[in-house]
Amino acid sequence: MSPGLKNRSSLNEQRRLAARKQHLFLRARMVQAIRQFFIENDYLEVETPQLIPAPSPEVHIEAIRAGNQFLHTSPEICMKQMLGAGYTKIFQISKCFRQGERGNLHLPEFTLLEWYRTGIDYNHLMKECEALILWVSRNLDMGEKLRYQGMDIDLKAPWERISVSEAFFRYASLSLEMALKKGTFDELMVNEIEPHLGVTKPTFLCDYPVSLAALARLKPGNPDFAERFEIFVGGLELANGFSELTDPQEQRARFERDLKQRCNSGKQVYPMAETFLKSLEHMPEAAGIALGIDRLAMIFANRSKIDHVVSFTPEEL
Repeated sequence: MSPGLKNRSSLNEQRRLAARKQHLFLRARMVQAIRQFFIENDYLEVETPQLIPAPSPEVHIEAIRAGNQFLHTSPEICMKQMLGAGYTKIFQISKCFRQGERGNLHLPEFTLLEWYRTGIDYNHLMKECEALILWVSRNLDMGEKLRYQGMDIDLKAPWERISVSEAFFRYASLSLEMALKKGTFDELMVNEIEPHLGVTKPTFLCDYPVSLAALARLKPGNPDFAERFEIFVGGLELANGFSELTDPQEQRARFERDLKQRCNSGKQVYPMAETFLKSLEHMPEAAGIALGIDRLAMIFANRSKIDHVVSFTPEEL
């Protein structure tokens, strides 16, 4: 590359970075408000290792290998080990890593907020989500409503709650049962269901089929479904939470099923997370959630691409 082209490229990079300044200031205020919310609600902020020996073997998430270990895709496993050791209310804002994820809503390196609390289930956790997002909005001087991609969204509780089965009945061209049988669940979710969720108020999409809830507790009296929910705002998936599965035998069986499926699909097979499974013997009833910091910043900044709310994208390094 000639010196002139190098200088022009450098100037363009500086302009792109400078254009994000307003959004990065907003993001910083947002993160500060999140920390304040949890501190005032008696949560302990923790840091867990990003380099771990065995990630959760979720079928559709690819961990990045680093030597003989892996960069974590989420701090979930380590944080739940802390619950088993007696911690009751913990949160973390952590960098996470997933191989091959890049698009308008995805980065291979991204930021998650995760929090866990003992003695509650996913119903209480949903109420805490409502309180958190409203708290952050007020601290950003946006009040109880926000505008995102042409939609006016009311943040006041209660938010909409709809089961996965009901969402397929209302919006999809196939029933939930047929979508699972044909392997088109994700396709129908993205193309036919998600655009309808969180349009006027945030939506909790609840009660996922057990095959799509690897670490969530089953619903009492209805073992085909698990106590899992996702949050949607303006059609954008923001968070994934659930009542925690605390049965080590059941969790091991699910991990073995997922590892077998990864192997049959030709994907990387991880070691069994033995330390985590052992910790479940001591873990009390709890609920936890992972919320995308980058996506939350997109919502408050009213941006449609994740690139606009991070300092650098992989292509700019």
